[in-house]
Formats: sequence, C-alpha cells, structure tokens
Amino acid sequence: MMAHVVPLKADKSVVGQQNPVDLLLTIDHGVLLFQFYSLLENSPEANTTLWYRQVTLFVPTNQAFQKRPPNKERVDSVLYHMTNLARTLEELQAGMSVLSELDGNPPLWITRRPGQYRDDIYVNNARIIQERSNYQQNNLHSKKQVLHVIDEVLEPVASFTKDTLQIYNPDAYQFLNQSENLNLESHRVRSFRQRVYQNNKADVFKKAGKFTFFIPVDEGFKPPPRPEKIDQKVIDGHVIPDYVLFTDATPKDHDYNTLANYDMLRVTISFTTQSDGRTSRPYVKSNTHLGDGNHAEGVVLAEIVKANIPVKNGVVHLIHRPLMVVDTTVQQFLEEKEDGPLFKFYEVILDVGGDFMNKITNMRDLTLFAPSNEAWADSNLNNLIRNREKLREILNLHLVQERLPIDKIKENNMNQVNKPFVFVVL
Repeated sequence: MMAHVVPLKADKSVVGQQNPVDLLLTIDHGVLLFQFYSLLENSPEANTTLWYRQVTLFVPTNQAFQKRPPNKERVDSVLYHMTNLARTLEELQAGMSVLSELDGNPPLWITRRPGQYRDDIYVNNARIIQERSNYQQNNLHSKKQVLHVIDEVLEPVASFTKDTLQIYNPDAYQFLNQSENLNLESHRVRSFRQRVYQNNKADVFKKAGKFTFFIPVDEGFKPPPRPEKIDQKVIDGHVIPDYVLFTDATPKDHDYNTLANYDMLRVTISFTTQSDGRTSRPYVKSNTHLGDGNHAEGVVLAEIVKANIPVKNGVVHLIHRPLMVVDTTVQQFLEEKEDGPLFKFYEVILDVGGDFMNKITNMRDLTLFAPSNEAWADSNLNNLIRNREKLREILNLHLVQERLPIDKIKENNMNQVNKPFVFVVL
C-alpha cells in the first residue's frame, strides 16, 4: 500500500478528507510510529475500518514495541488498538470503557490520574502521550477519525496457540476456567480455581461491572496447610469492586476496599513497587484492618508476577502468593525469595553475624522495620556496612519486642513506643 505524507493539525482542528492510512504518516509521527504502521498495512480488517467507519487509533511508539520481551510471540493485535467511535482526549472519561475492534470486542479501560497541570490519561496500562495526541481528520466517507499516541503496546487476552480453544473477550470467571488455554507464560492457577469452586464463589468472577481481581499462582499454595485457609472471605479479599486498576495507572500506597468488607472483617488492598536501584517490581499488599478468629490482622505482601490482564469485567493480576493468609514468620519472609524485596537486608543480617537472627526466631511477638533493597543502595552506608559492631547496634534499632500493626502505628503516631528504632517503610 502506497501512502503519501500529509501533515495533520493537533488538538481540536480537523483537516479535510484524506487517505485514512495517512493518519499515521504525519510530519511529526511518520518515522516514530512505523512499527505500528507496518502492522496496520498488513491488516485488511483494520484498513476496511479506516476506510468506512469512525475510528479512534491508540498507536504505540516504536520504543513501546522495543520494550516488549524479545522472545515474546508477536500477535497482530492491531484491531485491539482501534475503536469504532472517534473520541478526543476530552471524551475519554475516567472509569469508562470503549470497545475495541478485536474479535469479541474486548473493552479498553480508561483511567484519569490528577496531575499537577492536567490529568494523566491511560488506556489500560498505557499512558497517552497527550502532546502527540488528539490528531483528527475525516476519511473519504466523511467519518471522523482520531489518533492518540501511547507509551505501551496494548496486550489482549490471547489463546495459548492457534490450535487450542480460542477465547474471545472472557470475563474473570472464563479467564479462570479456561486458563490452560490462555497464554499465561509458565503460570498456572488451578489451585485457586479449585478453592473458588469449593467455596461456591464463581459468581464473584462472573458478575458484570468493574472489578480488579488478584489471582494467586499455583506456586503460592505451598506449604500444604495454606490451601485450606482460602475460604469465602479470603476469596472476597482478592477482589476490589468498582475500580479497574492497572499498575502504572494506579496511585501507590492508596487503600482500596475489597469485597471482604463486613461488620467484623475489613480488608483493603494497595499497590506498591520495590526497587533495587536498577529495576522496579510491582507488588500488592492486603491489609486486614479488622480480623476475626480465622483471619488474623496484618499485612501480606505479594509480588505481581503477571500484571494487567484485561478482561470483560475488569482486570486480572497474577500474584505469587495468596493475600490475607498470615502464615509466614518474619524469618521465613526474609528467606522466602533470593530476589525478594528484602534480600539485601537479609544478606546484611547474615554477613554481620551475631544473635540478631536468633532473636527474630525466638521472639513470640515482634515487629521488624526492614529497609528495602533500594535503601541499601545509598553510597553513604558503605562505611557503616564495613563496621560490623556499629551495624549490629543499628540492626537492633529495627527490632521491637511487640506486635505493631500499621494501623496501631498510625493511631499512636509512635509516641507510645519507648524504644529507639528507625522507622523504614517496607
């Protein structure tokens, strides 16, 4: 297909009738968007839509394509980047969904985050680059078309191979029920699915609306007593109603109520990230503010191992262990993962020697204020780390012989704790 370069005006200006593929070939964007353009050229369905219908195009930059894993199977999902109504930035409202042109018409979810001067706008987990968006034109049939540039490739739910059962626009229950037929890389969710069946909670995942679902992978159901602790209330604690929360589009450390919100039990979930100074990983925290006999108060931290899987009724995040289940000692938490959020702190404890780990093991009730991996990247700590005697003193300041849930810390503002220690947010 041959196309000529036509400059388009940004914002609210609409240019005259043009070849619709020229929407991509502008003076500003022709070189920077060529990878998506090549996909568009080779999609007869996309070209038909451009010729005859209204369109909103969400176009990833070349850099967005380069950020994808090199061995990732390339699927021509160009239709997932198109909708059949032309919508400007002003018409993309918070919390709305727009139907894509991909088979089954899976939705694209819109999020607005307040910024200093204007809202940041996201489509699924991709941020719209507003200064390079809102390009508008009419096609040869006088249908309005709008182009927005985004910083991430949109990834629909995809079947594992073309030979497996094809799943189109699943809701969270269909996602869970047909997970073996979906491309989830090496992750499996059979154990959580079984607990959903046994506790008659399928309707939670079938319900229409806007939800955020957290589904633990099978590896997180060890040791053996843990699966039996996944009851109806714990399953409710893995679902946030009324919000579709993608990792980049969601404010960090903001508590969202879950379905586990009863008179005698209240559980919230928040997003966070952990960094080692070079890379960052997304995590999610459940906080049982008010517990009962079967559900202990406290925070459970789980790594998001596969994030931002869009479904018909929201978004799914796969996590490395169940939330709400407080069954790990402090020592086990430190030792759990070699590349976990506290592995540098654990290395320091082992390197310094002494009885610090024995204290942690033998205390019945304790609170450990654990510096994150990123905290240890401060070059000012190098001399301190070499001074083992001083470092032992510092370590002891991070240990309190008392259970201090975060709610109690906030309530008392730490004034009632008569021991000196460093407060470091995990």
